[in-house]
Amino acid sequence: MTRINSINHREKIIALWTVFLLGMLFHTQLALMPIFHGIDVAIMGHYHQESATIAEITPILWGMLVFFILPMLAIVATAFYEFKRYRVFHFGLTVVYTVLNLSHAIADLLVDPIAWYQIVLMVLLFFIGILLNIVAYQWMRIGSRGQNSSEFVVRSYLE
Repeated sequence: MTRINSINHREKIIALWTVFLLGMLFHTQLALMPIFHGIDVAIMGHYHQESATIAEITPILWGMLVFFILPMLAIVATAFYEFKRYRVFHFGLTVVYTVLNLSHAIADLLVDPIAWYQIVLMVLLFFIGILLNIVAYQWMRIGSRGQNSSEFVVRSYLE
């Protein structure tokens, strides 16, 4: 019997992380698009406060950098490593990102005015995260590190 989806878990994970990263990039781009139309996007400006300095937002920038770098490193590590410890760590990382993504979507619902286009994107990213959790969990459950996930599927199917 021919299987329609013969892509292994690692390839699925890399594809899902890549889509997730593209979604995060687009989330940021959507937030900045009003600038190109002459609209101020600074939150502080809405409350008639002074603009923040680069020193004040440096922790936010570092946080964004770490938040973006970890999936990049996960993509590289997933391409090269299949150790059980890594698979367990990776699954935990996907769960953390899904929880953070959901909390960010909820926080976006509390902003006035609500940017519904951002909410739609965040909900889509949440569901991509859930799919990533499922595939990462399946990968984590596979036997020894030398075992290819497609071999696992074939062996399970034949048994």
